[in-house]
Amino acid sequence: MTLDATGKNKQIETATQSTPEPAFDGKPYFNRELSWLEFNRHVLDEATDDSLPLLERLKFLSIFSTNLDEFFMIRVAGIMEQLAEGIGDLSPDGMTAAEQLAAIYARLRPMLKRQASYLNDVVLPELRKEGISIEPYAKLTAKEKKNLDKYFIENLFPILTPQSVDSSHPFPYISNLSLNLGLIIEPIRALAAPKLKHLFKQKRFGRIKLPRTVPRLVPVNEKQGRFVLLEELIAANVAELFPNMKTSEAFLFRVTRDADIELREDEAGDLMRTLERELQRRSDRFPVRLEVSSTMPVKMLKLLTNGLGLADDCIQRVDGFVDIPDLMQLYGLNRPALKDRPITTVHLNETDDKRSMFDVIRKKDVLLHHPFYSFGIVTDLLAEAAEDPQVQAIKICLYRTGKDSPIVASLIRAVRMGKQVTALVELKARFDEENNIEWARRLEKEGVHVVYGISTLKTHSKVMLIIRREKDKLVRYVHLATGNYNPSTAKIYTDLGILTADEAFGADATDLFNFLTGYSLQDKYERLLVAPLNLRDRLIALIRREAKHKKAGKPASIIIKCNSITDEGIVDELYAASKAGVEIDMIIRGICTLRPGIKGLSENIRVRSIVGRFLEHSRVFWFANDGAPEVYIGSADLMHRNMDRRVEVLTPIRDEEIVRYLKDVFLENYLKDQINARLLRSDGTYKRVAARISGGFDSQMAFVGKEIDI
Repeated sequence: MTLDATGKNKQIETATQSTPEPAFDGKPYFNRELSWLEFNRHVLDEATDDSLPLLERLKFLSIFSTNLDEFFMIRVAGIMEQLAEGIGDLSPDGMTAAEQLAAIYARLRPMLKRQASYLNDVVLPELRKEGISIEPYAKLTAKEKKNLDKYFIENLFPILTPQSVDSSHPFPYISNLSLNLGLIIEPIRALAAPKLKHLFKQKRFGRIKLPRTVPRLVPVNEKQGRFVLLEELIAANVAELFPNMKTSEAFLFRVTRDADIELREDEAGDLMRTLERELQRRSDRFPVRLEVSSTMPVKMLKLLTNGLGLADDCIQRVDGFVDIPDLMQLYGLNRPALKDRPITTVHLNETDDKRSMFDVIRKKDVLLHHPFYSFGIVTDLLAEAAEDPQVQAIKICLYRTGKDSPIVASLIRAVRMGKQVTALVELKARFDEENNIEWARRLEKEGVHVVYGISTLKTHSKVMLIIRREKDKLVRYVHLATGNYNPSTAKIYTDLGILTADEAFGADATDLFNFLTGYSLQDKYERLLVAPLNLRDRLIALIRREAKHKKAGKPASIIIKCNSITDEGIVDELYAASKAGVEIDMIIRGICTLRPGIKGLSENIRVRSIVGRFLEHSRVFWFANDGAPEVYIGSADLMHRNMDRRVEVLTPIRDEEIVRYLKDVFLENYLKDQINARLLRSDGTYKRVAARISGGFDSQMAFVGKEIDI
């Protein structure tokens, strides 16, 4: 369900009741930033779907905000920097930096209003009905206030640092994404100490930073599900922070800053130290957004914008709760009826616990589909390899591993068992840099051979290689995947992986690791498509081959599933294939700059986005190839960065039964989805494939509890 302008529910339009497509304006590409905002609108649609459990809707409201934080820190910051430096380059769709910013703000404002309205008018009232409430401090009983005030003195007062602005105290630095209270203070002269009166001759601005070490929702009675906001508790006790001072009402604000890191790796002798310096500087970057309580007085807002150097367009007045992700504290409550039911995951070896994973893989390639297949299959394989005396060496690419990772524990165990272990740790994984630095140091300390990949390139490939001595030879076992070695995200991201003992894959994986760890000049691979070496050229060749088959009257079609497509070169190749008559279906979760359904350009291309309970993250490329289909899975999206500035790997699927499954079951499920799918129109807007009704086909739920039948 979704909301109309009055806030009431309305049924979503079905594809069969479509309105006419708008006229083509001659521009072959959508704007990347506006396309991303449309993706985040899908997240907001999930948040406002009354058919979802209440806390799941709250989760999607939180994801919407978290996505926006990153969008402003990276994308909007980049456009603002381009504007400030006077760079006149146009985006591929022909917009200036100023035009893009104006379009972003215009597109975003109604979405933010809708988010706040749904939170305030639907989610929070319904939570209250379920016995979960955020109480105004002013309405608490005297006893409850007394208990909370004691909590303030014991747990908050010692760590708070009030700041004020005057001629000797400049405007304070406001750190990225921190929550702050702003207020006006002035002395109560009759109470001020005589020797201090000369210091307080006028009103001044005061700022209190909310500590991140204290929960935002302070329990009034946690068993009853009653909480009070941290900022309200601080505001109620502000006299403790400014004694003998008269204080105004306190108002919440939050600043977002540029957080993109560009490393001059050619000048960095020590990548880890260079990155650590840049991470420290990240908090000092220029501000790009100011979120304030909608009730903040104009004078205070002006003081903030002047102090931060922000224009009016960068201000977001928030009606209600600022920083919605903090409400995810409520998701941690033990209220299963308000959440999605846990899914049943499939495991291997359930009937024979004594069977080695190596025996299973040696017999036949194994396809994994997470989270429907347990990621424990991968972690168990690595744990077995660590203990197995026949395993000689382990090599792995780590992009995002998560905290308390069993992957890292197994690598350390393998070293202690005398095995050669190599871990390529990508220090530049955005927003995971500090976590990866910590893992890298720990692994190095334990004796793992840690490398950081190739200068100027991020290593985004998902590959693990295990070398095992069997009888009189070495056998290589390879795991190639679309997702990270992160057990936590593997529970909420959909990803594919293949386990194989195929010698050609093993040889390619060996060459790949030598390329990554030794800077070898290897550019020939028998099976793998590797960016930036051969991936772009091979993909273009595969697309052109389908066009050639179509022109010759042979079976030709393409199905692509990935997160984003922004590379104009690949888009143009798909346009050419469409003009040749090739039928192309694309399942693009996020950004899509390709314009489908335009006569004479892309009339044979259909694009759909799937946003549901799980984050679609798997990448699959299927080509009909005159009845001998080829299919690839891997780490790459169709973006410039993936083709040219990252080490990415796509692997062909050689097992005919797995090829058939990926086409007839996996991809077909997504193409017939009636619950989560939206079709992209030629004007950049999306429409639901069908109304979300009970009994419709849900591509994600169709995989739950089912083994891959091959």
